[in-house]
Amino acid sequence: MKSGENCNKSRRNFIKGVGASLLLIPFLQFCSDKIAVLMIRLSGTKHLLGHRLWIKDFPKPTKQIEIPYLIVGGGISGLSAARQFQKRGISDFLMVELENHLGGNSSNGENKYSKYPLGAHYLPLPNFQDKELLQFLEEEKIILGYNEKGFPIFDELQLTFAPDERLFYKNNWQEGVVPKEGNLISDDLEFNKFFKQMDVFRTSKGEDQKYLFDIPMYLSSKDEKTRSLDKITMKQWFQDNHFTSEPLFNYIDYCCKDDFGLGIEYVSAWAGIHYFAGRKQDSTPEKHDSVLTWAEGNARLATHLKKYTKDKSLQNHLVYEVKIENQKVVAKAFDDATKTSVEIVADKVIMASPQFVNQYLIPDRKTFIKDFHYTPWLLATLIVNDLSDNFSFPLSWDNVIYDAKGLGYVYDQHQTVNQVQDKKVITYYYSFSSGDLRKTRKELYKKDKEYWKQFVLNDLKIAHPDIEEYTEDIEVFLLGHGMISPAPGFIFGEAKKQAKQNIEKKIYFAHTDLSGISIFEEAFHQGINIVNEILDGTTVDS
Repeated sequence: MKSGENCNKSRRNFIKGVGASLLLIPFLQFCSDKIAVLMIRLSGTKHLLGHRLWIKDFPKPTKQIEIPYLIVGGGISGLSAARQFQKRGISDFLMVELENHLGGNSSNGENKYSKYPLGAHYLPLPNFQDKELLQFLEEEKIILGYNEKGFPIFDELQLTFAPDERLFYKNNWQEGVVPKEGNLISDDLEFNKFFKQMDVFRTSKGEDQKYLFDIPMYLSSKDEKTRSLDKITMKQWFQDNHFTSEPLFNYIDYCCKDDFGLGIEYVSAWAGIHYFAGRKQDSTPEKHDSVLTWAEGNARLATHLKKYTKDKSLQNHLVYEVKIENQKVVAKAFDDATKTSVEIVADKVIMASPQFVNQYLIPDRKTFIKDFHYTPWLLATLIVNDLSDNFSFPLSWDNVIYDAKGLGYVYDQHQTVNQVQDKKVITYYYSFSSGDLRKTRKELYKKDKEYWKQFVLNDLKIAHPDIEEYTEDIEVFLLGHGMISPAPGFIFGEAKKQAKQNIEKKIYFAHTDLSGISIFEEAFHQGINIVNEILDGTTVDS
């Protein structure tokens, strides 16, 4: 990675726009010994409201709102759409969001020691040709200007501080997340071969003169040979290319879970290669692959976008029906605060909500939604008195444990200028990758809070044997529909194409599950593109 390895750091950008999808159940456990407080939250949709969405036992609307444009869902796609409306000179719109805040998975928590992410937590440096994203970053003072050669100057306080990554491998911490020290010669040869192939994929273009892999995805080439990689798994590609190295297999598996939730055995090979080849590393003259990050994660970016919805959002409102009547779109929403319903009549509606939710709101969508796969996730934020290890390489922003069940942890206070901390706050990530995500999701909720506490601690004990002794607080978040996961055949499949189609040019759809990859850039461009389609009639062909 940062030593010239050609792997991007698109880490854990998941659960975009799942605000209307999951369960919220808090538990508190008070112990006199090691764990002072344990809170397990099944984050997202409130339990009763989620159940009512299925059975539709809502009261009849008692008031009506008329508005030209309605945005359903306050995740990054919805917020980006709001920004684009404002950029296009339109302020007469309304956003409806189930939660009591906007941002979707780009949200955060906070304790007395630090803010911490509740989902997506960083943004890799954008591709240089992504001018819309660069403009947004400049507007928000994340880019401070441009140098004499035209490269953006990023605010150093918002770039990851050093050391940024380390890997616990063969009982020692080492720099970076690619295994180096302790490999067999054959392993190193395969790593070199793999990264050279990713270099070729990164720079190659199709006959249409588009990159084979690009971000946002709709810019990628339509080269059929390359797109055929979507029909096989990344494991199959690994084997077809005669790779056998166990450390390389483990590393690719980690990267695939990182961005897609699904590991190497289950994810599309096109998606797996896109992880390495989509980012061009061309926005700095040094070809840096650094990332922008904050203690609260991408909640910082959501905050920048929220200003475009000031006085234009209804929160704690669950939309439970959307239909076309008399050339208008009628949406019904339940206000969880007043326990009443409201009818919203709009000329156009943007459904910036995930498709597994939309199937309950709009008729005749369940037939193709069954091909949308969403991986469950677990996040755990711990407050520790100490984080002792062998100090072979110091605590970093990203800390990965080789052959662990999870994807390691982020040191949430890493960006704090004052590095002397009374307590350390870390956030651990785990994706429930499997071949049957629906079954996995059901099993998820059968485990109790003690099980998940020990699950997290036992995984961290591989690198920190005494972590349980030093942990004084742990919050565990289980997300049943964490993120869209591109199983083979999905990215260029029929189901996604059908789900993207607007209905009578009145109901439009924008969400990362309509790209197939759940990263900030996809959500950001989904919002922009859908507003342009509504106002100009221009569609983006992916």
